[in-house]
Amino acid sequence: QVRLVESGGGLVQPGGSLRLSCAASGNIFEISTIGWYRQAPGKERELVGIIKAGGFVNIVDSVKGRFTISRDADKNTVYLEMHSLGPEDTAVYYCKDFNSAGPWGQGTQVTVAS
Repeated sequence: QVRLVESGGGLVQPGGSLRLSCAASGNIFEISTIGWYRQAPGKERELVGIIKAGGFVNIVDSVKGRFTISRDADKNTVYLEMHSLGPEDTAVYYCKDFNSAGPWGQGTQVTVAS
């Protein structure tokens, strides 16, 4: 089973950018759809976007135009690029097999503050 591990979070100033990584332990194409999610303090986890094995990307409306998802097949890694970050984007970000009910990873913390 391919495992996914998130990284790349940190503290960023409002208006800044950050790129998160989701590294797969094996062939990333074995996962048909990878989702990026986030959970802000006191809120439920929410979907940010998905990327399918064929390359199709869909970003939720709330962050569309600021967030993008891409993939480096050679590195078996999916990325979440985030721009024009605001305090509302502060959350723990996760990547996961969109079609799996398996456990969540540890995620990576993104904090947007001046």
